[in-house]
This record gives sequence, C-alpha cells and structure tokens, in this order.
Amino acid sequence: MFLDEFHTVSDDKIIISAEQASRFAKEVAGDFNPIHDPDAKRFCVPGDLLFAITLSKYGLSQNMAVSFSGMVGRDLPIVMPTKADEAIELKDENGKLYTTIEHSGDVSHNESLISAFIRNYVEFSGQNFPFILVPLLDKHQVMFNPKRPLVIYESMSFNLDTLDIAQPNLELVDSTLEVNGKRGDVHFIFAIKDGDKVVGKGDKKLIVSGIQPFDKVVMDEVVTNFNELKAAYRPA
Repeated sequence: MFLDEFHTVSDDKIIISAEQASRFAKEVAGDFNPIHDPDAKRFCVPGDLLFAITLSKYGLSQNMAVSFSGMVGRDLPIVMPTKADEAIELKDENGKLYTTIEHSGDVSHNESLISAFIRNYVEFSGQNFPFILVPLLDKHQVMFNPKRPLVIYESMSFNLDTLDIAQPNLELVDSTLEVNGKRGDVHFIFAIKDGDKVVGKGDKKLIVSGIQPFDKVVMDEVVTNFNELKAAYRPA
C-alpha cells in the first residue's frame, strides 16, 4: 500500500520519522500546519497518518471512532496490537496511550477500498484549514493566536451503511463552533458518498486554543503565508 513509504515496521512496532510525517502531511493531506514541519519544536506526527496505518493493518469497519490522547513525536516506536479488539490502543513501549480506535460492525480488508477511503478522508481532512475553519471563525468573530497557532485534532467518528462501496468520497455537511473562554470546540460534519449516494456520515472534532477576537487583516496574512508555503513546496 502507498503508506509503506511513510513509516517503517520493526517487529510489532511502527516508527515514523519527522521527514516521513511531514511528507505525508504535505503531499497526501495538503496540510501545511507548522507542527508537522521536521524542525518544529512541538513537532507531532499527523493523526491522520496514525489512523491510516491502523486502517491498512486492521481493516475498514462500518463503525469507527478514533480519539487522540497524546502527540506522537519523531521516531517514537508505537506498538501495534497483534489483533483488533473492540478498542485498538496505540501505545509506546512504556505503555503511554496515544490513540484509541473503537470499531464495530462488518470489516473489509479490500486494499483498493481501504486505500481509496484513506486518500479521500485525508484529502478532506487536509482542507480543514483554511477552507472550512477560517470562514467558521469569521462567522463567530473569533480566531486562534496567530503567533502561537494551536489547532488540535482531537477525535473523529463515522458510520457506514454498507462496505459495498465502489468509490468513496467525503463532503462537508455542516460545521459548528462552541467557544468557552480561550478554547473553541469545532465539529465538521461530513457525508460519505459512493457516487451520488450517501452511504455514511461522520464527525471530526478539533480543539482551537488561544481564542481571541477575529482580526481579518491578521487572518488574511496567516492564510496568505499558508498558501505561499503550499505553492513553494517541492517534493524531495
């Protein structure tokens, strides 16, 4: 599967280098969040990459819920369970938990379906900023601190009516923001479609920290910088 170039396997553990994580974020997800840059002080592996590797190993279930409880750093060995229990827990060698994936219903191990689902979900997820998040922040007249942007992917869940899917694609249905002091809880509600037919639905949750009043000039500059980074990026 195409994910092989974005991680290495050693015994029952996966290891993701900063370069592999950064390439996945930029080249597959179109995600230029500086937290995924190899030289970032607070570097972390994209949650979507951990989820994608889990799907490739254990299969695509009709009902799945992934939650992130820790940030995976560069070259950190993550133990992959030998079997897919109802809750798949990704931990380091010291037992610290980073990701939990709950799943139920039928399971597909069809590599073509799983690969297509991963690519479509990750591409959708990578559009969160600026295309979905910025208009939502503008609507509520709040924003993150541009000097210390911190937008954390906390959880995601979806339910599929069937696994008999020829070409999955994801579409945004709704987006919501609930502000509580300096924190904002964001939900992106999406439909999972096969052609024109809706075959499932899902919900992705982000945490926005450092909430402050919206400043269009400043946010426009953040978006411009993002777009310039994206335009200037050249795969190695």
